[in-house]
Amino acid sequence: METVGFIGLGNMGGPVAGHIQRAGFPMVVYDLRPDAVRPFRQRGASVSTSAAELASVSDVIVTALPKPQDVEQVATQIIDGIKPGAVYIDISTSPPSLIRKLEPQFAAKGAHVLDAPVASGQPGAARGIHEIMVGGAPDIFERAKPVLNAFGDQVLYAGPLGSGSICKLVHQMINSTISQAIAEGLSLGVKAGVDVKSLWECVRRGMVGRMHVLHAQVPQNVFPNDYETDTFPLKLLRKDVGLATALGRELNVSLPLANITEQKLIEGINRGWGDKSAYTVTFKLQEEAAQVALRAEGVDPEQSGKYISTHPDAK
Repeated sequence: METVGFIGLGNMGGPVAGHIQRAGFPMVVYDLRPDAVRPFRQRGASVSTSAAELASVSDVIVTALPKPQDVEQVATQIIDGIKPGAVYIDISTSPPSLIRKLEPQFAAKGAHVLDAPVASGQPGAARGIHEIMVGGAPDIFERAKPVLNAFGDQVLYAGPLGSGSICKLVHQMINSTISQAIAEGLSLGVKAGVDVKSLWECVRRGMVGRMHVLHAQVPQNVFPNDYETDTFPLKLLRKDVGLATALGRELNVSLPLANITEQKLIEGINRGWGDKSAYTVTFKLQEEAAQVALRAEGVDPEQSGKYISTHPDAK
């Protein structure tokens, strides 16, 4: 098995390194804090005194560091010691430009680079088990997969170098925006007099809780650019959201995302899309603004819609 060097044994990196060590990989670790490296030494890992020393004896080097500037600083030290043929993997969250900036310096030493940021694993997964979004050369991804599989419940190849970082940033942006929308909705409902638990149950057991738009309607409507519907059109959603924002004004509840969304629905209506698919036709506005086309082939909406299918009361 390849020797894995791991740098950064903090709240995120420590559990990840633990899974890699338990998978049986020979390990070398480095962290500025003696307490962080102690348990790994006790389980048989070697402890390096610098990032360059660690790189000189490792086949695969993994970093898990707090900030992009930390990644760049440590990566520069790794380059000083890295062996030809070795693979450097950063699992931190950084801009894609950083890993692309570093790659030529590793290539000059005959080494390879992957960006592989992580997100929380499936519910119930052990601490340190993550979804991993990987960017880099496909053959290097395949070589690194045994290491990634040691701590990944879903190891996903995202594309060329930097693609993993882009996917992680988009993941975080969408997740935080959804959180804000949930906060707006729950606060409006409670201000209007509904018990918060009852409101929460009503929301989570519907399309929102199932993320039906993401799992089913995006592949059904957006990927093929087909927004015909015989169920729920945009003009009815615009009416519903308008009633919700009106309730917010009546009750003095701030609804910044909802009001922006209502304006997008109105724009869609004004484009003549009132009878098109309610939750997805306004994707066309964002495609135009970003000057991209969100097209994909070979995605079965029925199959993708099965991703979340368990009834909340199922035993």
